[in-house]
Amino acid sequence: MKKLLIDGVPGHGWLMLAVTTALLLAAPLFVNDYLITVLILIFYFAYAGQAWNIMMGFAGQLSLGHALYVGLGAYAAAGLYVHFGVGPWIGMGAAIIISGVVAVILGYLAFRFGVGGVYFAILTIAFAEFARIGFDHIKFLGASSGLFLPVKQYVSNDLWSLRGKPVMFYYLMLVLMLVALGICRMLLRSRLGYYWRAIREDEQAAQSLGIDVFRCKMYAVVISAAMTSVAGVFFAFYYNNLFPEQVFHISRSIEIILGPIIGGIGTLVGPIVGAFVLTIFSEGMTELLEVFKLTSPGAKQVFYGIALLVVILLMPHGIWPPIARALGLAEKSGEGKPTDEKP
Repeated sequence: MKKLLIDGVPGHGWLMLAVTTALLLAAPLFVNDYLITVLILIFYFAYAGQAWNIMMGFAGQLSLGHALYVGLGAYAAAGLYVHFGVGPWIGMGAAIIISGVVAVILGYLAFRFGVGGVYFAILTIAFAEFARIGFDHIKFLGASSGLFLPVKQYVSNDLWSLRGKPVMFYYLMLVLMLVALGICRMLLRSRLGYYWRAIREDEQAAQSLGIDVFRCKMYAVVISAAMTSVAGVFFAFYYNNLFPEQVFHISRSIEIILGPIIGGIGTLVGPIVGAFVLTIFSEGMTELLEVFKLTSPGAKQVFYGIALLVVILLMPHGIWPPIARALGLAEKSGEGKPTDEKP
């Protein structure tokens, strides 16, 4: 597997991270509103991709229904705000608890009864679909008609209520993405992180060494779900409307996992790189199709799919690992492949 992020050359990776962060902090000073919204979308998918990567990239548990936790987080915080006036930061706590409880139920059913691999992936899809159908009939939360948050023009930003201009959400999502990066790095360098990688590579061998496989996989599911629910809170308060079909649909789960897949599953920077590449490519493709007046239904998806296929064929481990090697941010083994991260 890949050696991750900035441990290859002392100081070099940290400098690159600092420069990139400084540029992103200064970006609102010289980019237009459209680019601000694109960057917010990138940060959102980078954060959600990092949360999903904990399950799949670190612990080897494939989830194809991660939109479940986005939706639970979004509806929990938005519902408390709309009906009871509870601020989103308090609602975020409720979102984390609810998503964590659901993750415990899902994980227990799967791991206690030996559901793994593709069957575990199907189980995650089933939970997301159950939620979509269920929320379609909860009138308290708007049902299929949608739940709408109050919207008005804001002269100043209200950080406590997450009511304000896009620039406020830009910086919030940037910080959230960087915090997730730090959390993931800390987890990987912890004992639990090494247990996860052992389970990912060979679960039976890990169990024979005395690793509590069930508990470790449960940790991965719960931590990933809790982090993803936070993304749902910001999703709700940024877009100000929620529909079950919008937030729980499997296409939303696919959007979350594409970043890590394209950037590099199991790496720290891969989900971020993947989110940048995919979002910029998607927006560029939209503009290009409009220039050539290719407005046929599905035209964008066809070109999008072809481009993704090319990337996967040429760089099966993702975009980030070869970039990391080229920049000297990854040690190489005798075979020239990145090695696992060392303490």
